[in-house]
Amino acid sequence: MRGLIVGAVEGTRVAARKIASATDWTLAGIMTLPPEKAGRHSDYVDLSDVARETGARLIHAQDSNSDDACAALAECAPDFTFVIGWSQICRPNFRAAARDRVIGYHPAPLPRLRGRAALPWTILLDEKISGSTLFWIDDGIDSGDILAQQFFHVAPRETAASLYAKHMDALEGILDMALSSLAAGEEPRTKQDDTFATYAAKRTPADGLIDWNWSADRIDRLVRAVGRPYPGAFTTFKDRTITIFGSNISAIPNLHAMPGQIVARASDEFAVMCGDGRVLTVTDFTISEDQPLPLQHAVLGRST
Repeated sequence: MRGLIVGAVEGTRVAARKIASATDWTLAGIMTLPPEKAGRHSDYVDLSDVARETGARLIHAQDSNSDDACAALAECAPDFTFVIGWSQICRPNFRAAARDRVIGYHPAPLPRLRGRAALPWTILLDEKISGSTLFWIDDGIDSGDILAQQFFHVAPRETAASLYAKHMDALEGILDMALSSLAAGEEPRTKQDDTFATYAAKRTPADGLIDWNWSADRIDRLVRAVGRPYPGAFTTFKDRTITIFGSNISAIPNLHAMPGQIVARASDEFAVMCGDGRVLTVTDFTISEDQPLPLQHAVLGRST
């Protein structure tokens, strides 16, 4: 079997190596973003080394639906094309070039959380169960029949990084099942039940802005949802941006302070009052322009 993979993130790399090493499979090609377009994905991975290791043809494409990209795909003559870690919709011309044997991957338990930014939304919604899904791409958005799926629990203080790692482990597992089935001539298809479908809207780095009037739980959840490998939650102090990647919650008895006010600080962390009277301790952060941390009692989130 000849496989071609389309994507530009860690999941793409995991899948490319899995296909290349699978019994009865050859990795014919890797379609990915040109390096100058790496900014499209906060978790972008350069796949040129994987192409060299596996002998796969490396195809750089800004638009996977372009005539050039579809022609290159067709030249690779894949039996199956896997789209894993790619933000572009597979149009009919792309699917035709792949002989309508296109398999997508979604880091959510489809039909739940179809759409964008599934990992951050999993944490923001305080989901208790998540899952990784391989599915047959159709005209809809993450709506095609399921090929393979694996569920797992979401930890109470899951972070973007830990959830990402769980999805990579699950992806390897479902790829093992899928590649074996496909090589045997089987094409499992389980129709999604649309009555259980939910949809996740696109998120941008600007959605990481912290409102210190929120509860400590809500702010901490945002920090965990958009931390590395994503851009992070952030706040401001005068003309500086403080990007926050790690936090925990505590309570300081009998303390009165305004939401956003720094109530304690050390060289490597600081604590901020939240809208519910509890304190968020920031344990991992960066400050724009390499500026020093604001003084204790400064109020964050104000422009002046």
